Amino acid sequence: PNLSFIMPAAIEACHAQLLQLLVARPGLPVTLVHGRSREAMAAADAVLLASGTATLEALLLKRPMVMAYRMAALSWAIVSRLVTTEFGALPNILAGRRLVPELLQRAATPEAMAAALEPLLDDTAQQQVLLREFDLIHTQLRLGSSERTARALANLMTASAPRTM
Repeated sequence: PNLSFIMPAAIEACHAQLLQLLVARPGLPVTLVHGRSREAMAAADAVLLASGTATLEALLLKRPMVMAYRMAALSWAIVSRLVTTEFGALPNILAGRRLVPELLQRAATPEAMAAALEPLLDDTAQQQVLLREFDLIHTQLRLGSSERTARALANLMTASAPRTM
């Protein structure tokens, strides 16, 4: 099948570098999107992304994903000793178990990323289970948010109100 990939590029230097690479490969079915990462993610069948809030955004958009992350070896040596969570992707942290693949450091190879993404491109029963899990987490995050927000604002206003003697 002919696949198209949307690659959000948030940083100017990264965008320019990706554009150069794409110009050198004119037959590659890639669309480069600049500054519209949420729109690109919403249009995607599956998403390859780094850890962080992007994984939460993909969950809320109900997009199957693979999280991949690499950093300098020394940084990894330090961070891996400081971080106590079992998971790096927010959907996995929120679920308390592995929902989405996480490819870290040496495991984050192009071949491994492609292999992890490929099954997510088909609408399967496994994917439907994943999307239901995303729905449950979304609902849990929303529960009582309006009431909690109103209560927090009321507390803030009370705490910052001028005091009279």
